[in-house]
Amino acid sequence: MSGEWITIEASDGSGSFKAYMTKPATGHGPAIIALQEIFGVNAGMREICESLSDVGFVAICPDLFWRQEPDIELTDKTEEEWQKAFALYNGFDIDKAIEDIQATIHLARHLDSVDEKIGAVGYCLGGLLAYLTATRTDVDASIGYYGVGIHDHLGEADQLKEPLLLHIAGGDEFVPAEAQAKMHEGLDNHPLVHLYDYPGLDHAFARPDGIHHDAEAAQKANARSLDFFNAHLR
Repeated sequence: MSGEWITIEASDGSGSFKAYMTKPATGHGPAIIALQEIFGVNAGMREICESLSDVGFVAICPDLFWRQEPDIELTDKTEEEWQKAFALYNGFDIDKAIEDIQATIHLARHLDSVDEKIGAVGYCLGGLLAYLTATRTDVDASIGYYGVGIHDHLGEADQLKEPLLLHIAGGDEFVPAEAQAKMHEGLDNHPLVHLYDYPGLDHAFARPDGIHHDAEAAQKANARSLDFFNAHLR
């Protein structure tokens, strides 16, 4: 399956940005906004979009680094790419990114190929953005994989109006045990939130072709995610 690049106008009038979009064989379905890691809209994120369309969703992955540098495509395979990725992460404006995600959702709601509901799924940096998308936008359901920094935003949990699922890597090098404990303390009793733990697994265990990829855990997490989206978007 091949996707296409579409253009989205920023809501603050500062310009436009690209997004990679794939569609299911039927040509239409609920939409899922795929939220990038610190490596940009790379081959792994495009593969995730294609996998989502394989199971019946329109998938849209916006370039959220466009305000710093558009068209970033990095991997986790070299030190140089890691340094570039962290430089972009350190200069990243989360609030503007949520505005751009809302603009993406708005566009999706007006596409003929998109059925009524829209979800979001994010990984790493995108996992945090998926949580904030759930608290700050009109998305219908959200999933975060090993989101970094969610524990610093637990005060926004009372703004949740739609279901949220979080996958937590128990051995995450970027989300220490203390941060994971805070997430459980702040979210376990929230009626709209469900957390799944994956003991001993490192960050990015579900990243396609990633250095910490765990096929069994990724399959389990992705199956849970599919069940969640099927329940809340169809």
